[in-house]
Amino acid sequence: MQRRMFLRSLAAVSLGTLTRCRLSDASPAGAVPSELELQKNWRQLLAEGADVATSSQPLKLTNEEWKKRLSPAAYNVLREEGTERPGTSPLLDEHRPGVFVCAGCSLPLFTSAMKFDSGTGWPSFFTQIPGMLGRERDFKIGVLRTEYHCARCGGHHGHVFDDGPAPTGQRFCNNGVALRFIPKSAKA
Repeated sequence: MQRRMFLRSLAAVSLGTLTRCRLSDASPAGAVPSELELQKNWRQLLAEGADVATSSQPLKLTNEEWKKRLSPAAYNVLREEGTERPGTSPLLDEHRPGVFVCAGCSLPLFTSAMKFDSGTGWPSFFTQIPGMLGRERDFKIGVLRTEYHCARCGGHHGHVFDDGPAPTGQRFCNNGVALRFIPKSAKA
């Protein structure tokens, strides 16, 4: 319980700083955008001409096609529901403005303004781009959890927990190898 309160307060402080810096052109000076604004205006953080999926229409590939498309680590997470070791993802230290897309199919899932440092060792987000993730109940470790996956390719990304910062209180705990980051600009 104390850890949860500590994480929420820590994340809230860093989240306020991150969202002010990352969406300053989308909100009045000094205003912290709401969850709805972040979800609605996510394209403002997408680089012009970025190669991303524009539809969440299902993408079906064979296991052999997935193995050719993905690194072994990404295949393990996205197709076999594996988990990468905590603290190993370079995306933990990614703080530039931009968009995080599915490493399997390039569907936009999160923005940099939705990201926060959870202290867990995995990239974490307090909300998602609407309509891009599916959820299901997961009892694989004997405890009820909520797994989330890409709505387009079905790739496993992680689990969502109720110990995140305001305004949602959620923490989408994502495997870094399941994501690809597209910075807003080369200058960022």
